[in-house]
Amino acid sequence: MKLRFCDEFDHGLGWQAEDEFLRRTSHAVLAAGRVWVTDAIDGPDIDERIRALGEPAGVVQLVDRHRRDCEAVARRLGVPLHVTPFGGLPDAPFEALAVSRVRLWREVALYFSQERVLVCGDALGSVGYFRAGSEPFGVHPLLRLMPPRRAFGGLEPEHILFGHGDGAHGATAGPALHEALATARRRLPQAWLGSLRAGFGRKR
Repeated sequence: MKLRFCDEFDHGLGWQAEDEFLRRTSHAVLAAGRVWVTDAIDGPDIDERIRALGEPAGVVQLVDRHRRDCEAVARRLGVPLHVTPFGGLPDAPFEALAVSRVRLWREVALYFSQERVLVCGDALGSVGYFRAGSEPFGVHPLLRLMPPRRAFGGLEPEHILFGHGDGAHGATAGPALHEALATARRRLPQAWLGSLRAGFGRKR
């Protein structure tokens, strides 16, 4: 699989399945001297890039259906695999935020408060079918009626990393998050139209 590295900043990096419509994206985040990998896609050079950040601590599967290559990557790195750890992990440098706990959709997000890094699986995304109009990123179309305001509402991240698409970085990330949550329902028709257009464009 051809990968593209993205979201490179002081506390981590991402990599993306380059030629996919879904643009599946994985991340490695450095916190407290150790590296946490999320929703891992396997491919060339990822072990070296992860270890260059620091000592691997674990792989976290954020969404129940995002199995991806998490198990294989965790095994090769010699670290535990944690699947949707709603209760958090002992001594972990992040808070596990419950996004959805229904039978068909179980998802957590991770917030590294010291680094101000929010890592999402499916709740938010920057690819076309997530966004309404000119949004830099948006709430998943199927979550817009009940956006994850309880999970994300009090956060002020400087970096937001998505399971689909390039992340948001800098001073505008936090305000864009609150805007996306506040307007998720109102912009639902526009978001669904964007999803249809993205799907149509893919078929052409």
